[in-house]
Amino acid sequence: MVQIIRKAQLPDASEVIERLRPIAAQAHAITLREPRPAGFPLLFTADGQIIEPAVAFLHEHFVQRAHTADTLRTYAEILDDWFETLEQNGIRWDDADAVDLVAYRNRMVSQPSGHTGRPYQVTTINHRVRGVLRFYEWAVRTGWLESSPLAGRSTDFALARQHRPARAETSRVADHSLFVLRQFEPLPRPLVSDQARELLAALQPPYDLMARWQIYTGLRVSELLRLDVKDVSARRAAATAHHTIDVMRKGRKPGYVIASASLIDETAGYISGHRRAWLQRARRLGREAAHSALFINARGSPAGKNAYQRVISSAGQACGFKATTHLLRATFACMLLARLERLASEGAAINPLLIVKVLMGHERIETTDRYLRAIAVDACVLKDVLDTLLSEDA
Repeated sequence: MVQIIRKAQLPDASEVIERLRPIAAQAHAITLREPRPAGFPLLFTADGQIIEPAVAFLHEHFVQRAHTADTLRTYAEILDDWFETLEQNGIRWDDADAVDLVAYRNRMVSQPSGHTGRPYQVTTINHRVRGVLRFYEWAVRTGWLESSPLAGRSTDFALARQHRPARAETSRVADHSLFVLRQFEPLPRPLVSDQARELLAALQPPYDLMARWQIYTGLRVSELLRLDVKDVSARRAAATAHHTIDVMRKGRKPGYVIASASLIDETAGYISGHRRAWLQRARRLGREAAHSALFINARGSPAGKNAYQRVISSAGQACGFKATTHLLRATFACMLLARLERLASEGAAINPLLIVKVLMGHERIETTDRYLRAIAVDACVLKDVLDTLLSEDA
């Protein structure tokens, strides 16, 4: 069985039992072009051999390509599952071919997850298959393999999207890959005005303000949690209706969002009110309270992604509708795109999709186009969103 062992968990060779000494020594001795960061995952086979190509792949994506820790963990889990499957079936990783990958896919289709006990989602299956294909393309490109039947497959059979008039909330995705399953692509559905008001009213600080930031700027959760107090404090002095806030985008790429003066003022009130009080209480209780993170919880610790997502989901359930942090971001994209489309139809020399692409931090314009199609699907929702969320008093 393949094991994921994090470097921080590895003892020195002198501290482990005899059987594990070669494993620990190998892990500490593996050479990469740059040092591994703390918490970097290492993959081992059942007999204690490190899976060097997998570790090198993870290293390149995390250190050299600056992918996030979440992306690194996802790739590690994909390779963990793939190499474990190969090992259980007696297949060398460098001998794997299309038949093996199809069998791997079909196993996920027919059997539930060993971790959750639930059937795999189609998106999960396709994500893992694409991850394996990327690994083999990388292995050939970097010289770990001279060739592989799996290299080049993800480009030869690239996902081809056919956008048809959608019924309900989906559009059909036509996929010509031999490995990737056909699926329906869900379209984003923005909150209507009453839902937005009700949800925000149901949230307590700091989560109500965090939700406002997502609705009015389109920030991802990871980007929201990376905001620093100085990112906002330095902007308040400028007498302008809107402020440009620099953010670190997905993949550690620089970007920016536009925040209204009213949102900045509300955030300044939170900083001098709830945030200051929580930090003072944390200091009195002897907790660490020197955080520069903009959003902290009542204990004085930086707000966490999982806690925030649970709060939004629970608040939506209490209000009688589905709510997610991504839905808040989608609401921003749909309402902004609709407003820009209206301006363009009135003669403004703008490219609505390109503007939303930049402000959402999308790498591909096709991703942004999903929001345009969502607008076309539900015009009544769109009008309600625009009438309320784009008003000056919102």
